[in-house]
Amino acid sequence: MTAPPDAKAESPPDAFEVVFDRHFAEIHGYVARRLGVDIADDVASETFLVAYRTRDRFDPARGDHRAWLYGIASNLMRRHRRSEIRGYRALTRLDASSAVLGHEDAAIARVSAQDLREPLARALAGLSAGDRDVLLLIALAELTYDQVAAALGISYGTVCSRLSRARRKVRTSLESQS
Repeated sequence: MTAPPDAKAESPPDAFEVVFDRHFAEIHGYVARRLGVDIADDVASETFLVAYRTRDRFDPARGDHRAWLYGIASNLMRRHRRSEIRGYRALTRLDASSAVLGHEDAAIARVSAQDLREPLARALAGLSAGDRDVLLLIALAELTYDQVAAALGISYGTVCSRLSRARRKVRTSLESQS
């Protein structure tokens, strides 16, 4: 049995429930990883409120609902940019011993990630907002280049150049901090 397609812009308002059910947890998770759980509830909810109110402007030719929702979320997160930067800077000050490790299988991966947390947070805080959005939409949300372009309203080529620049800056930053 195949899943029902995303609700179309022309469909009745209650059909939007399909879009919400299909994408809310993913959008919430992305926002939580970027801004923290406290803010994620508000931003994810506001994302779907904006999407619902503007559903008649959704253009399937520009991309799917997933990319459209990530675009709305990214726009809303711009308001919280200072919080995100402060969060990255706070991560740089965390003591690696303060982490609580979960399952044994994940422990080794987490310990390795702990070693990179501070330098990575510093590198992300140093990126421009546009470069950071592209990098994190690809890395955290696992969007395709086309979906990122649709989400942010930029060209495919701009996605490529921003991602290349962000990767180069993060790599350089991590190399200089090691």
